[in-house]
Amino acid sequence: FGITTDENFVITTTSRKEITEDNFNDVVQDGVTLYLLQSVDQVLPSATKERIDFLPHYDTLVKSGMYEYYASEGQNPLPFALAELIDNSLSATSQNTDIRSIQIKLLFDDSQGKPAVAVIDNGRGMTSKQLNNWAVYRLSKFTRQGDFESDHSGYVRPLPVPRSLNSDISYFGVGGKQAVFFVGQSARMISKPADSQDVHELFLSKEDF
Repeated sequence: FGITTDENFVITTTSRKEITEDNFNDVVQDGVTLYLLQSVDQVLPSATKERIDFLPHYDTLVKSGMYEYYASEGQNPLPFALAELIDNSLSATSQNTDIRSIQIKLLFDDSQGKPAVAVIDNGRGMTSKQLNNWAVYRLSKFTRQGDFESDHSGYVRPLPVPRSLNSDISYFGVGGKQAVFFVGQSARMISKPADSQDVHELFLSKEDF
């Protein structure tokens, strides 16, 4: 790596967790991406990419939302799909100490290549590991354990109340991925954890599948 003998460096995960003698065996697994940095908070000189591998047939992901939402007993399923996406933002902003901002934009220009639905919030953001977990099919936010780092860490399910900004508004419980592929053909998630300087991006596309 071109490191001189008198130069200090650290090895970290993409969540900027330093690898040490004590946690090496727990953290360093096959497929884990590591950074070689001068310090834990060093600014990355360029963008990095990490490939996510999982086995289900692509129809399991891109068509499951269709099956779930069209089983809605004659109701218009589109509001429920949008509610699923907004629900993620409600969870992400639930611990905000200042104003919770959630924007829903319908983009009909070519800024995203095709018409798009954008949900933007000022929540706590997700690490690269949490984005990875979001991409894994059927990895429920209430059943993630062990090495899985939840994108809803610290989240507490509200008491059963009428659907409102203080409740889970998710109707079918099939998750954001199914909602995304019910509405469109691809998903792009851009997230910056509140306590990190790194911005993480995830892209899933039916064409890529």
